[in-house]
Amino acid sequence: MNQTILIHGSPYKDEFYKTEKPSPSNTNWFPWLQKQIALKNGLCQALEYPKPFDPLYENWLEVFKQQSLEKNSIVIGHSCGGGFLLRFFSENPNIKVEKIILVAPWLDPENELTTDFFNFSINSNIQDINTIHVFISSDDSPDLLTSFEIIKKSLPKATYHEYSDKGHFCGKEFPEILNLL
Repeated sequence: MNQTILIHGSPYKDEFYKTEKPSPSNTNWFPWLQKQIALKNGLCQALEYPKPFDPLYENWLEVFKQQSLEKNSIVIGHSCGGGFLLRFFSENPNIKVEKIILVAPWLDPENELTTDFFNFSINSNIQDINTIHVFISSDDSPDLLTSFEIIKKSLPKATYHEYSDKGHFCGKEFPEILNLL
């Protein structure tokens, strides 16, 4: 059975601690995509990462490694989650999955984080993975657009889906991504 693994982004600390807000793995289009995959008898896990507002790579890696990645696995990372996946596969180019999908991937080009979460170089050998898709919108923040340019330069063979009106892809549905699955 194909499995899809969703990796959320990094919310602001005050947003994370608002009890009326859902957890990061239950925001934006994640619940909708999980339901769509379940309706097709697929397996989809949205992982919850510790202290997402101040991420530590080693902590996120520990959670991610609880999943068994197989050749037919699909991994999807949003924002900081996309940057996490780039680091993981750059450091582990021998691990192959069916698809890597990066949605508004963030690499912290302004060095906002106080951790070494993004202390890596993109390994172009991850292009050996069957398919890498990157979603970006030109109306996202400047640091996301800078991250996109870094990725595009490092991974020219990836498939890029460019929009002008999706912002940071925080809507409740995301039919464009469903079409890739």
